[in-house]
Amino acid sequence: MLDTSSWPKMDLMRSEEMQLVQLIIPIESAHRTISYLGDLSIVQFKDLNAEKSPFQMTYAAQIKRCGEMARKIRFFKEQMNKAGLLPSTWFSPSDSVNLDALEMKLGELETELLEMNANSENLQHTYNELIEFKLVLLKAAEFFHSAFSTAAQKAEFEAGHLGEKSIDSPLLREQEMTVDPSKQYRLGFICGLVPREKSMAFERILFRATRGNVFLKQAVLEYPVVDPASGHKVDKNVFVIFYSGERAKNKIVKICDAFAANCYAFSDEPEKQQQMLKEVTARLTELKTTIDVGHDHRDNVLRTVGSQIEQWHHLVKKEKSIYHTLNMLSIDVTKKCLVAEGWCPVFSTRKIQDTLEQATYDSNSQVGSIFHTLPTKESPPTFFRTNKFTSAFQEIVDAYGVAKYQEANPGVYTIITFPFLFAVMFGDWGHGICLLLATMYLILREKKFSSQKLGDIMQMAFGGRYLIMMMAIFSIYTGLIYNEFFSLPFELFGKSAYACRDSSCGDASTSGVIKVRDTYPFGVDPVWHGSRSELPFLNSLKMKMSILLGVAHMNLGIILSYCNAKFFKSDLNVWYQFVPQIIFLNSLFGYLSLLIIIKWCTGSKADLYHILIYMFLSSTDDLGENQLFFGQKFFQILLLLLAIISVPWMLFPKPFILKKQHEERHRGHSYGLLDNADDSLDFEMEHDSHGGHDEFEFSEIFVHQLIHTIEFVLGAVSNTASYLRLWALSLAHSELSSVFFDKVLLLTWGYNNMFILAIGIIVFISATVGVLLVMETLSAFLHAMRLHWVEFQNKFFEGDGYKFQPFSFCLDDEDE
Repeated sequence: MLDTSSWPKMDLMRSEEMQLVQLIIPIESAHRTISYLGDLSIVQFKDLNAEKSPFQMTYAAQIKRCGEMARKIRFFKEQMNKAGLLPSTWFSPSDSVNLDALEMKLGELETELLEMNANSENLQHTYNELIEFKLVLLKAAEFFHSAFSTAAQKAEFEAGHLGEKSIDSPLLREQEMTVDPSKQYRLGFICGLVPREKSMAFERILFRATRGNVFLKQAVLEYPVVDPASGHKVDKNVFVIFYSGERAKNKIVKICDAFAANCYAFSDEPEKQQQMLKEVTARLTELKTTIDVGHDHRDNVLRTVGSQIEQWHHLVKKEKSIYHTLNMLSIDVTKKCLVAEGWCPVFSTRKIQDTLEQATYDSNSQVGSIFHTLPTKESPPTFFRTNKFTSAFQEIVDAYGVAKYQEANPGVYTIITFPFLFAVMFGDWGHGICLLLATMYLILREKKFSSQKLGDIMQMAFGGRYLIMMMAIFSIYTGLIYNEFFSLPFELFGKSAYACRDSSCGDASTSGVIKVRDTYPFGVDPVWHGSRSELPFLNSLKMKMSILLGVAHMNLGIILSYCNAKFFKSDLNVWYQFVPQIIFLNSLFGYLSLLIIIKWCTGSKADLYHILIYMFLSSTDDLGENQLFFGQKFFQILLLLLAIISVPWMLFPKPFILKKQHEERHRGHSYGLLDNADDSLDFEMEHDSHGGHDEFEFSEIFVHQLIHTIEFVLGAVSNTASYLRLWALSLAHSELSSVFFDKVLLLTWGYNNMFILAIGIIVFISATVGVLLVMETLSAFLHAMRLHWVEFQNKFFEGDGYKFQPFSFCLDDEDE
C-alpha cells in the first residue's frame, strides 16, 4: 500500500485508497449478506467463475425463475398499456414479500388474464361475425326485395308480349318460367362480405372460373367494419352470387376463401329473413353486455396489479441481481461457505464489517462471515466520491479516459479551468445571463426533473446543469471584461477615459480621441467599441491573452506531472521528464508570455514576432528598437541554450538508467521495486514476462522515449498555437452578435414601421437563441473540451485506469 499519510485528503484530488478483500460467507446467510452489501453500494465483486457457462452456475435455476417472473411483469405492463391504464410509480421498498409467494401469485394472475383475454377474443370474434351477418341480412334483403318488385311490375307486361324478358324474372320467379314444370329448378346463391380493395379482382376471377355462368350483385358499405379474422377495421362490400350446380358452388366457395370473403347463410323468404335479423340483434345485445362486463373485470384486475407492479418489479430485479452476484462467488471444498473477492475503499472497512455482522444476526446463522484483506499487485479500480455538482466535471475527464489509480485527477482543476476557457470564447454578459436563467430553471426544478424520464438532449443538459451554471457565471465575468452586452458597451464602472479631440467631432469612428481621465477601472474601455481601431485593438488583446492563458494552462499540466512523480516516488520522472519539460516550454513560450506582459506594462512598440523568430535565426544580432529590457540579448541566448539542452535531457538519460537498474536488479545488487514509477514503460518492463523471467527490450524503451520527446517538443509549438482558438472563437462570437444587432434589429428599427420592427425583433431573438446561445455554446464547449483533453491532460494524465463499479441496487435502477 502507498503511504499517503502526508498528503492532503481530498475526495477529487486523487482517487480513494482501495483494497482487495476476501469474504467467507456461510451459505445460509449468503443471500441476505449480498442484499445488505448491495444496499451499502461499496464493494465491487470479482467474478471467480468466469470460466463457467451460465448454465453451470450454482444459482442458474433461481436466475431463470427471476427471468420468468420479470417476463410476467412485462406482460402485465403490456396489458395495462393496451387497456390505457398507468401503473403506479410510487412504491415502498420492502423485503416482506416472499419470492415463492410472489411467483405463485404472478402465475395465477397471468393464467387469469390469459383466460380472460382468450374469452374476450372469442366473444369479440363472434360479435364481429354477427355484425357482418346483420349487415349481410340487411343488404341482401334489399337485393331480393328489389328483384321481386321488379319482377312483379313487369309480370303484366311480359304476359301480353313475347318480347325480351327481364333478367331478374327467370332468376327469382319460378312460376314465370315457360319451360316444362318437370324441368324447372332453383338457382343457388351465396351471400357474404369481401374487402373492397379486392372486389374487382374477386369479380373477374369469378367470371373466369365459371365462364360467366354466375350473377354477382354488390353493395358498398358506408363505413368500415371490424374484420373478425384480423380485428382491424376494413372497408367491405356485401355481395350475393347466384349460380347453378354444385360444381360452380365449390368453385365459388374456394374463391371466397382465397379472397378472405366471409360467407353467411341467408334465406330468400322474407319471413325467415326477419326472424334471423331479430335473433342476430338479440345476440348482439347480449354479447355486447357480456364483453363490457368482461372488460370491466379485466380492468379491475389490472388496476389491482398496477398498484403493486412497481414493487414487484423492484423486488424481482433486486433478487435477480443478488443471484447474479452470488454466481460470481466460489464454493469452498466443504460446500458450506461461499468465498467472495472484491475491491472496496479502505475507509469503508468498518461499514462492511458491521454489515456482515448484521446479516449474520438477521439470518440466525451460527457462523459469522469472515472479512480480511488480500495482498495484491493488481492495479485497483479508480473511485472518486462525487456529488451532483462535481459529477459533470468528472464525467468530462472520464469521457477521455479513467484516471489511473491515485494519479492526479484533472477533474479538480477542470471545475475552474473548463468554464473559464469556455467563457473566454463566449464572453458576453447578456448571453451569459440568458444561459444562467435557463440553467437556474433546471436547478430550481431538479427534484421534478430527476423523477421524470427526459429525452436524450434534455437529460444531457439536466445532468450538466451545474457545469452550465459555472459556464454562465464565468461568461458574465468575461463579458464584463470585454464590456459586451449583446455586442453593446456600457459604462458600468465609470466614465470612459477618452473623449473627442475637439468639440466638433460627433463620432469617434471618424475623428481621433484623446485621454482625458484615468484608465477605465475594469475591462475594456467602451470607447473602443465602434471605433476604427476596435478590431486591431481587440485582435491584439485577445490573441496575446490566449497565449498567456495557454502557457499557464500547459505549465499547470507539467506541474501536475511533478506531483504524480513525487506521489509515486519516481525520481526518474522528476529529473528526466518534469525538469527538461518545464525548462523547454518556458524557455520559448514562457519567455514569449514575459515579453507580452512587459510590452503591456511599458507600452513599447517592439515587434514580438520579430524578437521570437530572430531569437533562433540570429540570436547574436543587436535587437535595436525591439529591446524591452537590459540584458535581453544574453538572456535570450541563455534560454535558447537551455531549450536545446533540454531535448537530449528528455531523450537519453531515462532509457539508459532504466537499463542499468534492470541489470543491477538481476545481478542482485538492487531489490528496489520499479512498479511505483509513474511510467507505462516501467510497467511493460516489469510485467511483460515469458517463462517467469522479466524481459527488458532496450530498443522498445528507447524508441518509446524518442516518440515521447518528439511529441512534447512539437506539441509545445502546436499546443500553444491551438490556444489561439480562444481568440478566434471570441472574435467570431463578438462579430456575430454585432451583425445580428446592427443588421437586423437596428436596420428594422430605422423603417419606423411596427410590422417590420416586430419581424426584426423575432428574427433577432431567433438568431440570438439559435446561433449564439445554442450553436456557439456547443462550439465553445467542444473547443474547451479539446483544450483540456489534448493540450492540458497530455502533459501528465495517463488515463489507463478503470472505474470502480460497486454492486448496487441504485445503479441498477439508473441503468434501467
